[in-house]
Amino acid sequence: MEQQHPLPLSFVLPNPTDLPSLALVFLDGNFEDLRDLLLRSSSLVSNLNHDCSDLNDRLLHLRTDLTKHAVSWISTSLSAKVSLEDLRFKLESLLCLPTDSVGKQTNWELQQLVEELCRIQNQRKYFVTALKLESLVGDLEDSVFHPIRSHKGSTLQDLAVKHKRFSHAIKTMNEIELMLGDITRHHSQWRHLVDSVDCRADKSLSVIRPQVIAEHRAFLSSLGWPPKLATSKVEHGEVANIPNPLLLMQGGQKESYSQSFLLLCGLQQLNTKKEKRKELHMPKENSNVGLWATDELVKPVASRMEYHFMQWAEQPEFIFEIVYKVTRDFADGVDDFLQPLIDRAMLVSCSAKEAWVSAMVQMLSGFLEKKVFPKLIDTFKEKHMKSEAISSWFHLVDQMVTFDKRMQSFVNSDTCLSYEGSSTAFSQDISVMGLFCKKPEWLKTWGKIELKDAYRKTKEDIKNERAWLVDSERTRLGNESTSRSAKYVLSTREDYKAPIVADSFLNRTWRLIDHGLSLPAILPRIQFIRATATKFLWCIFKFMLLEFKKIDLSYYSLFEDTLIQACGPINAARYLESKLREWSDDLVFVEMWAAESSAKVDRKPEASCQGCFFGEELKGLVELETNWLMEIITVFLHQFDNLCSDNFNINTVLWEENVITGSSNLTVSQGVAEALDNLRRHLCVLQLNMNPKDFLDLWRNLAEGLDHYVSRKFSSGEPVLRRKRLDRFEVDAEALLTVLQPYCVRPGAFFPRVREILRLLRMHEEEKARLRGALSRNGGNSCLRLFGISNLSAQLVEQFCRCY
Repeated sequence: MEQQHPLPLSFVLPNPTDLPSLALVFLDGNFEDLRDLLLRSSSLVSNLNHDCSDLNDRLLHLRTDLTKHAVSWISTSLSAKVSLEDLRFKLESLLCLPTDSVGKQTNWELQQLVEELCRIQNQRKYFVTALKLESLVGDLEDSVFHPIRSHKGSTLQDLAVKHKRFSHAIKTMNEIELMLGDITRHHSQWRHLVDSVDCRADKSLSVIRPQVIAEHRAFLSSLGWPPKLATSKVEHGEVANIPNPLLLMQGGQKESYSQSFLLLCGLQQLNTKKEKRKELHMPKENSNVGLWATDELVKPVASRMEYHFMQWAEQPEFIFEIVYKVTRDFADGVDDFLQPLIDRAMLVSCSAKEAWVSAMVQMLSGFLEKKVFPKLIDTFKEKHMKSEAISSWFHLVDQMVTFDKRMQSFVNSDTCLSYEGSSTAFSQDISVMGLFCKKPEWLKTWGKIELKDAYRKTKEDIKNERAWLVDSERTRLGNESTSRSAKYVLSTREDYKAPIVADSFLNRTWRLIDHGLSLPAILPRIQFIRATATKFLWCIFKFMLLEFKKIDLSYYSLFEDTLIQACGPINAARYLESKLREWSDDLVFVEMWAAESSAKVDRKPEASCQGCFFGEELKGLVELETNWLMEIITVFLHQFDNLCSDNFNINTVLWEENVITGSSNLTVSQGVAEALDNLRRHLCVLQLNMNPKDFLDLWRNLAEGLDHYVSRKFSSGEPVLRRKRLDRFEVDAEALLTVLQPYCVRPGAFFPRVREILRLLRMHEEEKARLRGALSRNGGNSCLRLFGISNLSAQLVEQFCRCY
């Protein structure tokens, strides 16, 4: 066998330039040349090992002496504490005794003594606490900074020794944190002590945390994590699932990973306690932080996936699909393996599956934030590329919303807590749409894009000739219903007789709202909906107002086609109002309204009208409907007055000239007959083409207007009453009541003044005499109620009784 020659010293010794200056000085002082190094190196190593051992023994001896002295001092301090407490109690008892002018000075001195004793007692507490903290911090620093001796054995055994050391350090830091928390709550004046201990503990934490994470990452790498993102194996025509290395661990490997996992959880709990304690004086908004151990699983996966992400930058659907597939394939394995460890670490309300999904989603969100949206924003700023950027933006947002819904459904698949009522993401950590919550400027840009797109498409919709037409075929069938109340139970567009364009308005509004509801945080959600859906609603109101203004409503030429055309905007407005009220009653909008009211997000104090999320919009919509109905009623009243302006006046001679002869009985005046016929035809057209609720308001307000009109005509001028004129008024008034007979059972209830005028005309002579006597004795309106008159003035009744 050929003899192996030893390697040259140049391959064994380190490069002198790589050694510290102190090491070079030490070597130069002990070795003069290469021969000296070969002869004396072994003895020098033995001496150094012996010196290190002596120093370690001396350090251990010093720590033991320090512990003994501390215990002795604490024992003495406790006995002194008991004596001081007894003395303070006796002095306080003396202060409670009755005093006179001679004893005031003594009491003052005793009070000063008590205060001095309290000060000494506080100092004793401070020293005891400082000594305990010094002992704990010293133990921590020894555990962290003292080097570990090499352990001869397997790698798992070395890892177990390191885990034991890390565990002891974390336990000590928890004890320190517990004491610091108690000091912060009860002794805020000891701020310097807290700051000093915090500084030393943070140094230890800054050393041990990277070591724990590095050991965890190295162990994961030794397991073969991360796995391949795809497999070439095909079984029965389908791609086989990717194997999970976590489920392949056995024995010592499994226990070592468990210890490493628990250490990371312990570090995270410690970090959370420190942050909460430091936020007592300066609280900040809580940010949901994932599980560090799960994040360590995702980081190497993300580094592999980013290569594929860059290849699919123009096809984001592939990016979302691969993230969803990897998340789903490993979720069950992560849940089965990590959830028992989470329970063992006593992490309350922590789910391994949700932590895994959250980490994967946040990884994807980070990629979109750094690589995708900045390029998209830059493209959007270029005018010649704006249309392409808007198309890409919509495509990306649609993919994000769909991805969030799939993730939400996947997480909720094991529970019965899923909420199907809305598309609201339930957690910002499990939502890539949360990216817009962190970037308000991107949220604002998105809102502008959505609003402009909805406005452009709506302008195209209203250009359609049939956009505002009202389909009355359903109304004809509905009028045949035997139930009157059923006509007022409205739900669909057809029930409200709204034009086709109303559905387009609502669909586009809800699309904007639905995109806003996909945001996980409530305040950005409100901001987006206010910037898009609310502004779009006001654009819709403007479209409807312009459409109504196109209609020529004139009492000189009021045609049926004009009334039908006017019903389109009115019915659309009523349909929109009903849907806005329905949406406002939804729990999601109630919560947003409450949050908006408390936060006062871009709202004025008087914005609380209607007490709901769409309060201002409903108020504006109701005003539009009211103004349009009043405009139609005004045209009807003007036309009615134009056709029969003199027929209801009992002082005019035209009453006797316009009597239709040919019968012994009096008939309706010609002008009144023509006016009532026009009114009847117009009401029939409106009943057929207007929604029942607005038609109900219209004919009731019209009846009120006609009632005022007729009663004013009756009371105008200097009456020269004749029986024939009064009979004519009675016939015409009865005809007026008959016009509203198809719409109510008792039309007289909607003409209270006309009804009471007819009551006066039909009184017997004896009742008229009693009425005249009551008016002469009492006067005023009080006595009129006894005769069933409450809507006519006392002056009109006195005038009637005096002349008739």
